[in-house]
Amino acid sequence: MQILPKRAPALTIRAGHLARELILKEGLQPAQVDIIPGAAGGPKGIGIQGLDQAVFADFLPRAAQRRTLVGSSIGSWRFASMAAHGAKQGSELLADLYTHLSFHKKMSRQDVSLVCHDMLNTLVKGKEADLINHPDYHLTVLSIKAQHIFQSDKALPLLASVAGIVGTTALGRKHSRHFMQRVISQPGTSPQFKIAEDGFSTHYQSLTEQSVIPWLMASASIPGVMAAIRDIPDALPGSYRDGGLIDYHIDLPFQSQGIVLYPHFTDSITPGWFDKLFKRTADPANQARTLLLSPSQEYLSSLPLGRLPDRKDFTLKGLDQAQRIRLWKACIAESQRLGDEFLELVEKQRFAEVMQAL
Repeated sequence: MQILPKRAPALTIRAGHLARELILKEGLQPAQVDIIPGAAGGPKGIGIQGLDQAVFADFLPRAAQRRTLVGSSIGSWRFASMAAHGAKQGSELLADLYTHLSFHKKMSRQDVSLVCHDMLNTLVKGKEADLINHPDYHLTVLSIKAQHIFQSDKALPLLASVAGIVGTTALGRKHSRHFMQRVISQPGTSPQFKIAEDGFSTHYQSLTEQSVIPWLMASASIPGVMAAIRDIPDALPGSYRDGGLIDYHIDLPFQSQGIVLYPHFTDSITPGWFDKLFKRTADPANQARTLLLSPSQEYLSSLPLGRLPDRKDFTLKGLDQAQRIRLWKACIAESQRLGDEFLELVEKQRFAEVMQAL
């Protein structure tokens, strides 16, 4: 009888020290999960659709309770779509819309913003009340308020601002506060998501039926690619931009009482977008209760592109629209392996065998 080779794990599981202690003691239980982060990262977020569906459609509903979803950029859109339509339909709608977007290099920032705004309207227009009043999920959206010349969408001030952010970030994360401030938008219901002082000025805003779409747009508005968002209802005057600039992979001091369950597209946490230039990683104290679920290197290598979908694919030389759509669809379909493996780990409680330090 032929013995087939064992398939490499699709998931990498990493845990902070308190999460590891709790899981070794009790196993991973849905009732432990009180916070779920969602990172910025463009279409990489739809590349883990199968994992999202396993977590949100199967695992978490086994212990219904109110949980905080903290999303930046595509992370906030993932959560908003699933909260609006349910985990399966919402994640599939987001993936389908994103996959069929069309961009070209000559599009203006306003053109790109319009395309993305139309996509967001399709995702959540008419569902604003459902997002704000969701019985299980407290949607928390991260964005930034631009300061000084970073408020402008003109090329020269933008370039000067980016150069300034790179230079100040090289000295330390908090020094880029001269160019941007964090904004946390959330419904008025309790409990409110709060963070300790971390060197950035942080504004707390109310997420309402009138402001939820503008805040979601702001959270994903990449400077230089999309126009800044202005005139948000009940917000301070100014220009609002992509939350990933400060909170790329969301390295925040979570006030979790159990487990921060983090479905992520990579096995490391980079605090802010510009921190990746300096290979800056998460503060272990912030991630003590985090269980990070991400695609393994073996899984990524097995995908048609050898990686997850990426924003550069829209203009990648040699990859036309039809090819990109076909490859992205194949990648998204393959992500069911991620979800299946997670649910099998939960069923057999094999986390002790696979958990690595975070």
